[in-house]
Amino acid sequence: MTGFKFDHEKEGLSKTLKKYEQIALKYVWSIGEEGVGSGKTWKVTNEGLGPGNTVSRASVIFFMNRMVDQGVLGYVTRTGKGGHHRIYSPLLDEWGYKKHLLKTIVESLMRDFPDETREALEELKPRSRGLFRRSQSPGI
Repeated sequence: MTGFKFDHEKEGLSKTLKKYEQIALKYVWSIGEEGVGSGKTWKVTNEGLGPGNTVSRASVIFFMNRMVDQGVLGYVTRTGKGGHHRIYSPLLDEWGYKKHLLKTIVESLMRDFPDETREALEELKPRSRGLFRRSQSPGI
């Protein structure tokens, strides 16, 4: 499984994903189990970026393959015009992805700083009684 970069100063999914990656991943989530190829995802991503902003199809493909490596997306191979194509579908929804990020970060900290991580998590509990409950509508 490949890692990810985490920027604590950004907000929402921008903490780990670039704008085009968010658009592509949200599109795959919206399609669901039916799945979608990289070409359509690339087209929708560029439309979502708006005028004057584009991303290469290779960047979208590399991103989607990275999400496969992280266990966020799955794929099946289908044959079509031009040969074999990957059809990507979600293994984790948005909630599951966020939970995956958090677990990965905490597990990494526990591996390197177990005592400090436990203490910090304990300190968070009294201050955030309501934060440890699942919100009604998970935001970005």
